[in-house]
Amino acid sequence: MVLDGPGRSPIILDLGTGLRVYGAELTRRDLDGVGGAPFRGTALLTHLHWDHVQGIPFFAPLLSAGAELDLHAPVQAGEPLSDVVRGFLSPPYFPVEIEALPGHIRFHDTEPGRFRVDDATVTAAWVPHVGPTFGYRIERDGRSVAYVSDHQQPTAGPTVVDPAVLELCRDVDLLIHDAQYDHAEFAQRPDWGHCTVDYAVEVAAASGAHTLALFHHDPGHDDRRVDELLVSARELADRRGVPEVIAAHEGLTVALTPRGELARSVPDGRSGAREASGATGQESVGVGADAAFPQVAVGR
Repeated sequence: MVLDGPGRSPIILDLGTGLRVYGAELTRRDLDGVGGAPFRGTALLTHLHWDHVQGIPFFAPLLSAGAELDLHAPVQAGEPLSDVVRGFLSPPYFPVEIEALPGHIRFHDTEPGRFRVDDATVTAAWVPHVGPTFGYRIERDGRSVAYVSDHQQPTAGPTVVDPAVLELCRDVDLLIHDAQYDHAEFAQRPDWGHCTVDYAVEVAAASGAHTLALFHHDPGHDDRRVDELLVSARELADRRGVPEVIAAHEGLTVALTPRGELARSVPDGRSGAREASGATGQESVGVGADAAFPQVAVGR
């Protein structure tokens, strides 16, 4: 998943296997004469589970000298982030050590709070999950995105939301939120670190988010099931006062214009999406279907 805009370095949200697709797109642009300069960008990792980090060694721009990636992730207990990443990017798990990559990764052991990424303000906050996990809020040019990819729904009740999560999502233009389970599935896996589609709607309603993107779909859900859950989520959203709900999927690009003018560009037309306005100078977010598959914001 990528937050991008004209003339700005990309902010990548998690580094799953879809990072390879994004790297291939950047490489294609360079071959077409659109790019040319070495890659420079920032990655915000929510946590270090496999589906959020496996794309790192397959990111083509890091195979070029001069490339730079600033990598932020929650501070790990007793071990620097750089050592943790080196641990799984080394034999026997992977044949190439991270120091062998021609590009350079700068590691940032990040605490909760605010920091700057170029002209964007980023807020990191703890989110209930399994192990140290952040959610992020990114604000730039009066527009805002909150990213809560993995969120343990409390068993105390569907409307109980952690105050830190509520504040992170307060009045955002776009909330990208975990929506892995229906109620029956959650009842079978109440402590797996995720939540129901309805709980995602409740978080959006309680925080005043304008648009909710259902994300981190269960791998067992096919497109038809995702669309069924989207219909259900929209019905609940109407009752709870959430203006818009969409289902994230591969290739979806959301253009962040002033509130109420959000538009989507969707190659295959799924999940009730409409065509983007095509206006220039907009911030855009490429939204993949799952943390394992971040996607480039095409056509931005």
